[in-house]
Amino acid sequence: MSIPRPCPSCQVPMEKHAFAGVAGPDVLLDLCFACHGIWFDPLENLKLSPAAVVELFRLLHAHRDDARQPLASKLSCPHCKGILAQGFDVVKSGRYITYRCTRKHGRFSVFSSFMIEKGFVRQLTQPEVDDMARRVAVIYCNSCGAPVDLRKDHACPYCRAAFSLLDPQAVERALQGYAKASSQAGALKIPELADALVMVERDRLKAQREAKAQHRSFQLTSSPAEGDLWAAGLELVWKMLD
Repeated sequence: MSIPRPCPSCQVPMEKHAFAGVAGPDVLLDLCFACHGIWFDPLENLKLSPAAVVELFRLLHAHRDDARQPLASKLSCPHCKGILAQGFDVVKSGRYITYRCTRKHGRFSVFSSFMIEKGFVRQLTQPEVDDMARRVAVIYCNSCGAPVDLRKDHACPYCRAAFSLLDPQAVERALQGYAKASSQAGALKIPELADALVMVERDRLKAQREAKAQHRSFQLTSSPAEGDLWAAGLELVWKMLD
């Protein structure tokens, strides 16, 4: 293992994790769970094998409860310390933010951006944003961590990221695609994994609501409330599935 690199946002050493490459050696990624971010050296996001993408998704999901802090106003490259330039990439599932080194050392992506890129997440439609705004006042942007008033803003006023959510159907479609591309036929249990990810979150939030019945919870209500964008998005999906 090489020396840990500092997170572009909080400057704390990132954790290194090895993932199978699509051809050849493993891909060694740097992750910061406090900032929900991944550093990719040039083209590393394209070098991950289909099975590695699913493995990384599972790792991000396993750390869903880790404390999260907002991204710094200026992010720096862990290689040259230069300021990263904010930009956008567009895929079928929507537009997502990236922070690139102007000297081409790589890019920094938050977890939600990575999952949009790989098809696990879809962006909320305008009616869904309006529906959520009627029941939840303030959420936290899944790209920069800043609080957003849904009654006033339909995109993050700080980083301009569109709101997105973990969609079970998007998860299943993405996993089906990666399963077909994987050389290990039958290794991925597509419906079971997608359902399990959703059910684990459902049970976790249900337990939180019961434990905090007299306090603030993640449950969506008819009165103004505050919650995490991922929690709100997940519960919105479950409401539609019930």
